[in-house]
Amino acid sequence: MKKKSFKVTYIVLAGICFALLLNCGTSNKSLSITEDEKEVFNQVEGDTVSIASDKTEYEIIIIEPGFNIWLASIAKPEGYYSQSFLENRNQIMVLEWNQRVLQPTRYNPNLYEMQIDYSRQIDYGYEVNYKLYNYFIYFQRKYNQRLGPFIPRI
Repeated sequence: MKKKSFKVTYIVLAGICFALLLNCGTSNKSLSITEDEKEVFNQVEGDTVSIASDKTEYEIIIIEPGFNIWLASIAKPEGYYSQSFLENRNQIMVLEWNQRVLQPTRYNPNLYEMQIDYSRQIDYGYEVNYKLYNYFIYFQRKYNQRLGPFIPRI
């Protein structure tokens, strides 16, 4: 009886390992970047976007060529995502971003210059979370980075 249960366990474990290997291969797919998006990514003029909320004293200033155009023309419109979705994703990506800032020999210090002070306990409002989330998507797509387990899709 013991030999039989060992074989079943071995087969189940082999099946799980095989499934995991198949799953891992699908996460490495490259992003499909549209021609419109490539054109925006090639912008060289400075774009300054201020992310602020009247409710809070917090402000993020993004100086990134093309981001404002990308936000207006390619990103999902405001209201597409819930605020809780944006807050959860921003929390994950801010943590990864800040870890990369602290490792300049491992990650490009020209990409990860400053830490972002983002707290789950503060309600930054929808607009701040929406623009921060979309900046992370823009950044990941433009510079071929991954700031979390999610593929940065539009």
